[in-house]
Amino acid sequence: MDLLQIDIYENEIFERSPELLSMLLIDRTLSSENCQVNIFWATNNYANFGDGYQYSDQITLEAITGKNGDVIKPRAVKSLEMQQQRSREMAEVFTPSWICNKQNNLIDNAWFGRENVFNVEIDNPDGSHSWIPTEGKIVFPEGKTWHDYINENRLEITCGEAPYLVSRYDSVTGKPIPIERRIGLLDRKLRVVGENTQTSSEWLKAAQSAYMSIYGYEWQGDNLVLARESLLYTFIDYYKVKFGKKPQLKSLQYIASIISWNIWQMDGLKGVIPESCHSVQQTVQSLFDSNITVQECEGCQKGNILKHNGTYCKIKDWSSNKTLTFVSLLKKGK
Repeated sequence: MDLLQIDIYENEIFERSPELLSMLLIDRTLSSENCQVNIFWATNNYANFGDGYQYSDQITLEAITGKNGDVIKPRAVKSLEMQQQRSREMAEVFTPSWICNKQNNLIDNAWFGRENVFNVEIDNPDGSHSWIPTEGKIVFPEGKTWHDYINENRLEITCGEAPYLVSRYDSVTGKPIPIERRIGLLDRKLRVVGENTQTSSEWLKAAQSAYMSIYGYEWQGDNLVLARESLLYTFIDYYKVKFGKKPQLKSLQYIASIISWNIWQMDGLKGVIPESCHSVQQTVQSLFDSNITVQECEGCQKGNILKHNGTYCKIKDWSSNKTLTFVSLLKKGK
């Protein structure tokens, strides 16, 4: 397959449903029932495109569709110059799939209490690394069910294009990965869903639960769009393999809604929307005059994640159907 085929075209999503693509751009923290606010670029890599592409500009439908439909590209398709620039400025380094697989396997080894559940890792004589998918239906340990597995919460921090969650392609080489060889945390859940459901309604219900248990956050807006798109197309991929057709639009819209909550834009060191912390001017009045002082954000000043004056990011607890701030989980020690 050509490298360009790993790129999901925003025009393709837009042609199917502008509302679907719009949902992949929403910032759930800032949006309300009456006003949608989108995630923002949070990078200067697109500033040369002009208005609508500056660091603080929201990513709009117009900015990434029509004649602008190829603006956002996966890292593997970006120019080497841009890759190097992003590595220098944002420490952006993507992880090859074999390492993602090795680390994801460690998680499953602990959960299942045994090794080689989903695949067997291979160290080749030439120094390269690969894996062989296991055959047959996944067997669950005593006292645990496949429902327990798909409902187990998983989080990818600073997720970039989310290679630990979904593995439609190797994020370093750009090489597409066939569905039977995928190794992401969500890929594994969807494999289990496919093995334990028969009808479309059963599959959809279980797949929705799997998506509700997968979380990830990212600073740069373009990466976030790519991650959200990959999760959406992963849903399409597995449904099509199972049932031989694409899912209905209403199913895609529901999954996109889950994705827009669970994969969000955040400064991971602060728990707030990137660049939302600010200094505050205070006027101190004395008997004879007044002095203006500038008070820096306490959280930034003291390095305390619970004391920032920026906008703390909201996520959704699907089990209770309630929203909460991400940092509230830290307070509870979850």
